[in-house]
Amino acid sequence: MTIKTNTLKSIAIAVTLSCGALSLSATAHDTHAHENMASSKVLENAVSGDHRTAENKARDQYRHPVETLNFFGFMPNMTVVEITPGSGWYTEILAPALKGTGKLYGAHYPDTGEDNYYSNSRKKLVKKLASDVVFSEVVLTDFTPRQESQLAPQGTADLVLTFRNLHNWKDAGVEQVFKDAFNALKPGGVLGVVEHRLPAGADAKVAVGYVAEANTIKQAKAAGFRFVASSEINANPKDLAQYKVWTLPPSLALKDKDRAKYLAIGESDRMTLKFVKPAK
Repeated sequence: MTIKTNTLKSIAIAVTLSCGALSLSATAHDTHAHENMASSKVLENAVSGDHRTAENKARDQYRHPVETLNFFGFMPNMTVVEITPGSGWYTEILAPALKGTGKLYGAHYPDTGEDNYYSNSRKKLVKKLASDVVFSEVVLTDFTPRQESQLAPQGTADLVLTFRNLHNWKDAGVEQVFKDAFNALKPGGVLGVVEHRLPAGADAKVAVGYVAEANTIKQAKAAGFRFVASSEINANPKDLAQYKVWTLPPSLALKDKDRAKYLAIGESDRMTLKFVKPAK
């Protein structure tokens, strides 16, 4: 009788512990789902904001900002680094989404006082950030291609992002910037990469501006990152990369030549890659 009673007690305890574990797991899952929904709502509000131009909003169908940032694990309380914000297309979304709860660093080319692309790009970005209070908390740091750069204070970033930049930096530049991103990130932090994707077997001499996905993964791993996942969020099967990437919209480098053809293709096919800085 005693043995049977003890057995029943053991079973009861095991069932209770199991139910408790399941309950905690369900609670954690619900909390995570709630946080994701709240983050998506913040991003959707930023995307639909009046501070964005109709021209920029028209590109959402190709760039999928909410889905892309969700894939990278974006949360409004994060410290985020955007490398070379350019004209600020993504900054228009990140700045309001992080304002008051997180922090946004724009790691951009320094203004050296020279009349060149890099200095002029920085001046334009500074002017844009001063144009609307939505950008008031953005902090600019200096990023110089192919040189060691402090994108943000070491070990402080939760998320480092680069959108369609790798082709400009070439292999040596990509290898350096991945090292810079690794240094800026906290252990467990994420590097998110979106880039024009070179199709397998495509002629790189013709498909100028496109980058091989396998090579990008290899370079990130060499910098210490672990490859987590890829997404087809920004894929475009119509883009066969049989031209320079700037032939497609929004650049339309050939102007009116075959304009309808390239507008029908849309913006480039893009790889979307997620890497993590190992916790140990």
